[in-house]
Amino acid sequence: MQLSGKKRNLVFYTLQVFGWGGLFLFSYVVTPKESLDKPASHYIISFGINFIFGILSTSLLREYVKKYVRLDDINFKEIIKLILSGLVCVLFYIMVAYLVLFVFYLFIPELDLKKDFSEKILLSFFGTSIIVYGWLLCYIFIKLVFKLNTEKIERLELNSNLKESQLNTLKGQINPHFMFNSLNNIRGLMLEDVEKSREMLTRLSDMLRYSLTKNDLNAIELEEEIEMVENYILLSKIQLENRLTFKTNIAPEALKAKTPPMVVQMLVENAVKHGISELKKGGVIVLNAFIENRNLHLEVINTGKISEKNSTTKLGLNNIQKRLSLLYGDKAVFSLEEINNEVVATIIIPQS
Repeated sequence: MQLSGKKRNLVFYTLQVFGWGGLFLFSYVVTPKESLDKPASHYIISFGINFIFGILSTSLLREYVKKYVRLDDINFKEIIKLILSGLVCVLFYIMVAYLVLFVFYLFIPELDLKKDFSEKILLSFFGTSIIVYGWLLCYIFIKLVFKLNTEKIERLELNSNLKESQLNTLKGQINPHFMFNSLNNIRGLMLEDVEKSREMLTRLSDMLRYSLTKNDLNAIELEEEIEMVENYILLSKIQLENRLTFKTNIAPEALKAKTPPMVVQMLVENAVKHGISELKKGGVIVLNAFIENRNLHLEVINTGKISEKNSTTKLGLNNIQKRLSLLYGDKAVFSLEEINNEVVATIIIPQS
């Protein structure tokens, strides 16, 4: 079960209270009784001030780590950030806590402990450093536990979605109407060109095999997906003939990039079914692929306009959006827009 932001804060501050409170209580218990030679008020005030500023300083440290340290990609730079932020936390804790204590000592004559300050600062620095860096290690450990738990839940959801996607592939991703039309078109083609008919049957069987085998994977190389798309285009051309023009601009380095299976094919199928086939004169579909900033950029551009009336279009596009979200979170981008009588579908997929 994933915790919401409020519940996580509740857990954090509960651990803070029990952690800091338990630490000072433990230190009081284990301190030899003969060493407790100061008034009881000293220990109460000291406990309260250290307790409050211990929670404050480590809470500020937590906010810094959350915003500026990437715990999911620990490297030398991130380790330096953790060390320096811990050191700042130690200095902040000592300066503020001791400043407040010093003020108390000035106004409470029986707590005449000013003499001890210079002797305790260095000892407090090392003691506080141990506590803060120990706190930091515990915080990172708990964060990693939460992260592993979240990833486990996301994997379960992803597996469930991929199984559903397999069923959708059999039922709708390779449209049954397209299958029947392709078979009928191939049957008619047999009267004109037997060799070409046999080639089209082979391509159709390749598409079925691809949908049954590749959809078990989270990602495949783009060149495998392009082979699937080319088979789809050639089968579509049997019916659309010269009305359909397909062009590709694939950067060589993009061929080995990873992409979820069926995603590009679904975009091209959408462009054919709800774009080109709706136009009397037909049109052009362009597939662009390139690498930029360690991301794979995919563009499917087709002649036509975005149809608002066809719910099946939205179903397929929503399927793409959901799969990308589950696989890559907010690191992947999917957009569909109409520009100068062309529909432009764009997908950006991280490669690291």
